[in-house]
Amino acid sequence: MSDIIQLLPDHVANQIAAGEVVQRPASVVKELLENAIDAKADNIKLLVKDAGKTLIQVIDNGLGMSETDARLSFERHATSKIKEAKDLFNLHTKGFRGEALASIAAIAHVELKTKQEDQELGTQLIIEGSTVVSQEPIANPTGSSIAVKNLFYNIPARRNFLKSNTIETRHIIDEFQRVALAHPNIAFSLYHNDSNIYQLASSNLKQRIVGIFGKKTNEKLVPISEETELVNITGFIAKPEFAKKKRGEQFFFANNRFIKSHYLNHAVTAAFEGLLGHGYCPTYFLYLTVPTAQIDINIHPTKTEVKFENEQALYAIIRSTIKHSLGQYHVAPVLDFERNASLDVPYDYTNKLAGTPKINVDADFNPFKENYPKRQDTSNWEDLYKTQSFESRDIDAEPITGNLFDGREKIEAQVCMQIRKTYILSAIKSGLVLIDQNLAHQRILYEEFLTKITLEESASQQLLFPLNLSLNTQDVALLKNLISDFESIGFIFEFKNADEIVVKGMPLTVKESQVQSLIESLLDAIQNQTKDSNYSQSDCISKSLARSLAIKKGMSLSTKEQEELLNNLFSCKEPSVSPQGKATFITLSLEDIEKKFNTF
Repeated sequence: MSDIIQLLPDHVANQIAAGEVVQRPASVVKELLENAIDAKADNIKLLVKDAGKTLIQVIDNGLGMSETDARLSFERHATSKIKEAKDLFNLHTKGFRGEALASIAAIAHVELKTKQEDQELGTQLIIEGSTVVSQEPIANPTGSSIAVKNLFYNIPARRNFLKSNTIETRHIIDEFQRVALAHPNIAFSLYHNDSNIYQLASSNLKQRIVGIFGKKTNEKLVPISEETELVNITGFIAKPEFAKKKRGEQFFFANNRFIKSHYLNHAVTAAFEGLLGHGYCPTYFLYLTVPTAQIDINIHPTKTEVKFENEQALYAIIRSTIKHSLGQYHVAPVLDFERNASLDVPYDYTNKLAGTPKINVDADFNPFKENYPKRQDTSNWEDLYKTQSFESRDIDAEPITGNLFDGREKIEAQVCMQIRKTYILSAIKSGLVLIDQNLAHQRILYEEFLTKITLEESASQQLLFPLNLSLNTQDVALLKNLISDFESIGFIFEFKNADEIVVKGMPLTVKESQVQSLIESLLDAIQNQTKDSNYSQSDCISKSLARSLAIKKGMSLSTKEQEELLNNLFSCKEPSVSPQGKATFITLSLEDIEKKFNTF
């Protein structure tokens, strides 16, 4: 039998490695930015076109490379960062595996221009699919410029799995923010389709956070600082009143490297215990400095998942440090305020005995005078209980008149009950129907908003005092692209600057207190939508609005509200499912009920 095992060609091996290193355009952005930082650049520019699918270019003023190094940098496992295995546990740089450029060159068209300071001429290298097309000397400023074009051009299946431009741009901005936050001393700029999104000058940490997330962030931040033998912690947390329902603004850095850790995130959340509403997440920017021997960053190709030597002690330190800062800056109470101080005994009365109470008698009291109120007649006491509801059962039972199914299930009298302020139970001709009030209202609002966006203009309530809202730079840019959709549902905006908008009008169904969170949730939903053939911005906005404004579980509904909800639901085009595809109601036929009683 002949041999069947063979060595893979280099270009095939590089494409396989690219599957681990390059998952999407944002992966390329991360690798190129980190290479520029390792080259000791203090000014880095990122240019992106078509969400990175057409072009990703990083220009830096770092050390540059010689002609030999430029060529060797695209070979697999070629790196200047480590020389032996023990160096993996003493890393002070970003990249170290030597796989990034080789993997990127295997699935894209790459053009590298680089020059060292002591060289008269630089080097230009053009590679297509791991094949070197040309290498020649050029005139170039000190530093490097690397352009990655037509990503996944030779792997169309991988290119087809990329999400929409909105989502891919969101991931690129996320990576850019993480690198920029880790190195506030470096100037960064980001251009997408020739539009300047970020222009960040060299600054301190607080200025960098404000530069990325807007000027209003400055008032939200509480400083964190703690030095121990195990770890040094610095950074900022946001005050509890500025917590959000999305987890976007949560950043952990270990030795200036962005990391993800659910365990340490739980430590932060535990420190905010009792200070956040249900479903809200704290915002934080925490920087950990630990000895390199006590952290392993080589457990995952993306290098965002790390392993600490003593995670339990780290958890306790982070939790106590945040608690201390919250108390120190009067964000959280440091005393036990659960005790009712009004029940305390004053010091003057601590050792005194209680005296005999005095009784005052009205000698002129006459119960037979005419102006004295007569005792209420209780002879028909049974009538007092005829209109009482059975509150102890958590069921609001009230009759509803009218036909719920437009004549499909006609009965002379219907009984409707709200069960645990979550479901509505109604009798129909064939049995019973149980309706989820939240999902049912979502379906109603979804069809209303979708109709208004696509077919008609929605009424808008003008604000006497316009609302000034602070948003992220990328959120404002996205809002500008969707302005027509937002105006069609009743919002009226004015763009003040790169990170502020003025709301002059809003839909009739929205309260002023809901505007900030509603707009943020809408933009977040659009940025994280999935790419499919049925996707549209209008559909995404309608779903998000319906989910945010629908009647919540636990909300008590009156008889009229229950009736209106049921009738509106069965007037919808698709009453049986919510916008997310969940069932809005279930039915129980008389036969099913009889079977339940005849089981035994």
